Amino acid sequence: MGAYSRHMAAGRIALVGSGEYLPVMQEVEGWLLDGRPGRYVQLATAAAPEGAASLQHWHDLGATAAQRLGVEQVVIDVRTRPDAEQPEWADAIAGAGLVYLSGGNPMHLVRTLQGTAVWRAIRQAWLAGASLAGCSAGAMALAGYVPDFRHPRRGGTEGLGVVPEIRVLPHFDRYARWIPDFAMRPLVSPAHLVIGIDEDTALLGEPAESPTWSFRVRGRQSAWRIDADRRHRINSPVDLRVDC
Repeated sequence: MGAYSRHMAAGRIALVGSGEYLPVMQEVEGWLLDGRPGRYVQLATAAAPEGAASLQHWHDLGATAAQRLGVEQVVIDVRTRPDAEQPEWADAIAGAGLVYLSGGNPMHLVRTLQGTAVWRAIRQAWLAGASLAGCSAGAMALAGYVPDFRHPRRGGTEGLGVVPEIRVLPHFDRYARWIPDFAMRPLVSPAHLVIGIDEDTALLGEPAESPTWSFRVRGRQSAWRIDADRRHRINSPVDLRVDC
C-alpha cells in the first residue's frame, strides 16, 4: 500500500439499508472509493447459508458494480470460520480501496468473521485508509449488537463493533410497514442507539473529533432514530463513536 497506508487515517464508513452493488447506490460506492486504490473487496459471507447459487448471485452483482465503477473486483470467498482463518483470503484484502460486507444472515456473518485472520485483515485495511461498508446484514454486523428479530429480547449477539454504540435495522421502510412503533420496544436498549435505515439509503461516516465520527444520510429515502414508542427522522449529521 506504500504511501497510502502510511499517511491515511481510518477510511470512510457506510451503513446501507439495501441496494449493494446496484446502480441506485453507485454514487455511495463511488464516494467510498474516491481517492483510494481501485480494489473493490467483496465478502458475500452473510449469504453462505443460502447456498452456492446465492453466493454466485452476489459475486456476479459485485462484478457488475466494479466494472461500472472502473475498479478491480476482489472476491473473498469466505463461507465458514475455517475459511476465515486461511492466509490466502486474509492476504488478498491488502491494498483494498473498499471492503464491502453484503447481505444475508447477520448472525452467520458475525460468527464467521469475529476474531479471525480475515477480520483482522479487514480492520487493518480500514485503519490504513480503505473504506468499510456493510449493507443489510453487513450493516447490522458492523454495529455493537445484532438483534434477532424473531427473539428480540434474548436472541441477539455482539456485533463486530466498528460502530459499537448502535444497533442497525436495515430495510427499515419495509420493516416498519408491518411492525407498529410500540412493537419495536423489545429492540430498544439503553446501551445502544437503534437506527433504522431505509432501502436504497445509507448512513455515511467520516472522522470528526476522535473518537466521534459524523454520519449523514444519503440515498433515496431516510434513516431514523428509534425510541421505545416512536421514530425520529435523521435530518442532520449525527455523531457516533467509532472503534478505531
